Amino acid sequence: MVVAVRVFKKTTPNGKVTVYLGKRDFLDHLDYTDPIDGIVVFENDYLKGRKIYGQVVTTYRYGREEDEVMGLKFSKEMVIASSQIIPQKHEKQELTPIQEKLLKKMGPNTVPFTFKFPDMAPSSVTLQPGEDDQGKPLGIDYILKIYVAENEEDRGHKRSTVSLAIKKLQYAPPVRGHRQPSSLVSKGFTFSSGKINLEVTLDKELYYHGEKIAANIIVTNNSRKAVKNIKAFVVQHCEVTMVNAQFSKYVASLETREGCPITPGASFTKTVYLVPLASSNKDRRGIALDGYLRDEDVNLASSTLVPDGKCPAEAIGIIISYSIRVKLNCGTLGGELVTDVPLKLLHPAPGTAEREKVTALKKMKSIERSRYENKSYSQDDEDNIVFEDFARYRLSQEE
Repeated sequence: MVVAVRVFKKTTPNGKVTVYLGKRDFLDHLDYTDPIDGIVVFENDYLKGRKIYGQVVTTYRYGREEDEVMGLKFSKEMVIASSQIIPQKHEKQELTPIQEKLLKKMGPNTVPFTFKFPDMAPSSVTLQPGEDDQGKPLGIDYILKIYVAENEEDRGHKRSTVSLAIKKLQYAPPVRGHRQPSSLVSKGFTFSSGKINLEVTLDKELYYHGEKIAANIIVTNNSRKAVKNIKAFVVQHCEVTMVNAQFSKYVASLETREGCPITPGASFTKTVYLVPLASSNKDRRGIALDGYLRDEDVNLASSTLVPDGKCPAEAIGIIISYSIRVKLNCGTLGGELVTDVPLKLLHPAPGTAEREKVTALKKMKSIERSRYENKSYSQDDEDNIVFEDFARYRLSQEE
């Protein structure tokens, strides 16, 4: 079986320059990040002494666009990498396999380029807008910009500029580990003796997107109060470092009265299962997503990881974490007993068995979808390369 290599392409409005990228998602492996590698193809006699430049631009939007008045801006735009692609200033660079294959296929008027993300660059995150929100969504996104200009100060023209939306993502380590996070809390009451003990234990610390989260709940009632019901939630915690703001959202929930009321002197044990999904939280404002490019790519934002020796407080951008929260309702006067158990939610690492299952499932969905959609790509059997037009970054349904 021959496996085709998928390559994304986008052409300038005037049709003179085309950019090819081997992928749109670039992985942060903590000790290094995948380079942004591709090639530029231009027509003969088009440049006429002009140059082609490239930039990687990140936009950090931390406030709504419609609230920007009197020159006030709620976004920061930074060029994190830039270079002159044509003519090349640097010595001959080392080519990646996809660049070698494309250079061989495209022939003359083809130049490779490579950009690198800086250390501790934030991951792509999009905060889901509400129904009434206008403009660009909050979050962090990356754009690869290739343009024709006379010199470095010249910003080029729209008709000779290509902008490609890319994502920087983090995946889970290859090995999950055997740690089982747990929490044990107690609650006493002012005018009665004894306490209610609540213990929550997870079957593992690291979960993959779409996987069931199993939480084992043990309630021991040594008080004179009764437990009316039990609620469990998966909580997504977001920290927006630019404005030092923090907020939390429930992305999965469950309520049970099984075994309730838990009367004085009684004990109760139950395992609950929760599956946090982006599809279950559509149109909920403020839910963090893994910077989406296409609807089928949408999933909840992955937990933010930091390299060994680095403090989580040093991370920038939008920091994401998750926890399981369990609440016991002890009645009107008794109040609630609450505990949180932290967990990590990520994509499986490439090359693992779990990743292969996810990839196979996506391929099946893509095959089914292509039967009903008119895909604009051309396939070359000789070199096993599939070219797909780089879809415009859809910021809203109107676009």
